[in-house]
Amino acid sequence: MENRIRALKKTFAKEEISCFLVANEINMLYFTDFIGGAMLLAPKADENILFVHGVNYEAAKAEAKNCNVRVLKRKEDLLPKVAEEIKSLKPKQVGFDSLEASLYLKMKNALKDIKLEPKDKMIWELRRIKDETELNKMRKAAWLTDEGVRLAVETIKSGVREYEAAAEIEYAMRRLGSEGVAFDTIVASGVRSAFPHGGCTDQKIRKGDLVVLDVGAKYRNYRSDLTRTFVVGDSSPKQRRIYETVKEAQETAFQSIHEGVRARDADRSARKIIEKDGYDEYFVHSLGHGVGLETHEQPTLGPESKDVLKAQNVVTVEPGIYIVDFGGVRIEDTVLVKKESAERLTKATYDFEIQ
Repeated sequence: MENRIRALKKTFAKEEISCFLVANEINMLYFTDFIGGAMLLAPKADENILFVHGVNYEAAKAEAKNCNVRVLKRKEDLLPKVAEEIKSLKPKQVGFDSLEASLYLKMKNALKDIKLEPKDKMIWELRRIKDETELNKMRKAAWLTDEGVRLAVETIKSGVREYEAAAEIEYAMRRLGSEGVAFDTIVASGVRSAFPHGGCTDQKIRKGDLVVLDVGAKYRNYRSDLTRTFVVGDSSPKQRRIYETVKEAQETAFQSIHEGVRARDADRSARKIIEKDGYDEYFVHSLGHGVGLETHEQPTLGPESKDVLKAQNVVTVEPGIYIVDFGGVRIEDTVLVKKESAERLTKATYDFEIQ
C-alpha cells in the first residue's frame, strides 16, 4: 500500500497538483486495502486521511493501511469536513479520480479558489501494472475458477437447468476459498449461447446444445475471468468448425501478446482468423479487457484501442462467434503480459464435447 501511494505522489509535480482526492471505492481499496471508505485524501507531504462512516470505523482502524482513519459523526456531512481538511493544506490545485456531478459541484463550491481537476488517469497508470502481491492473488483466483470449470464438466448434462449448473459451479469455488463471484455466472445453452451476456435461466440443457460457460472467482478482492464452450454429446460439423475457428483465433491472439504490442493489433490478429473462415460479422465485441480489482479494467483490447500492452498487465483474450437462432462459441482466458511472451493464468480444459 505504501509503495502505491508513494508512486501516485511522485506524479503530483508533473500534474501540477499538491494533493489528491480519491472518491472511487475500488481506488480507495487499492491504496488502503480497505473496502468501505467514504473518501481518501492523499496530500503530497502529509499523512493520508481515510474518512469513514461510523459503521465502518472499527473495521477501518483494524484493516486500513498507510492512512489515518477519521470517523464521520452521526449525521455529519462528508463534503464540508473533507473540504475543510483540503483548505487547511492550502493547495492551489487538487486532483480527483471520479465524483458524481452533484458532488463535484458541491466540492468545487466549498473549495472556492482551489482548482479541482479530474486526474483519474494517474491512478489507472498504476492500477494497470500489477505488482507481485496482486499477481499472487490473481493466480489464486484463476485456480479457483479452473476448479469451478472442472466441476462444470461433471455437472453439465442433458436435463440440468442452467441455473442449477451455475449454482454447483459457484458452490465449488466458494468451498475452496473464493470470496464470491467476480460477476454473475453465465450458463447459456442452445440458441441462448448466441447471446454474449446470456446469464442463466431455468432452461434445461439438452443433448446437442452448445453451452457457453463464463465464470470468475474472487480472491482477496482480485478477480479472474474465464469462458469455455461445450457441446453436450456429439458435436455437429458446423459446431465443430465454429469452435475450431474460435480456438485458433484465441491461440493466435495469445501468441501475439507481449510488452510493446498495440492492443488493437492483438484484437486484429484474432479478427483476421475469424474473417478468414467467413464469420467476421458474428464477432461482435472486442478481444478483451483488463482484469484486477474489477472485472473490466484498463487496458482495452479492441479495434479502436489506443493502449499499448506493458509487462504485468493482466488482460482477457476472448474471441467469440455468435449466430442468432443457432448458437455461439466463446473461449476466454485471463492472461498475464510479460516482456517477450504471455502466460495464461486460467488453465481449464478446452475439451469441447461433454459425454
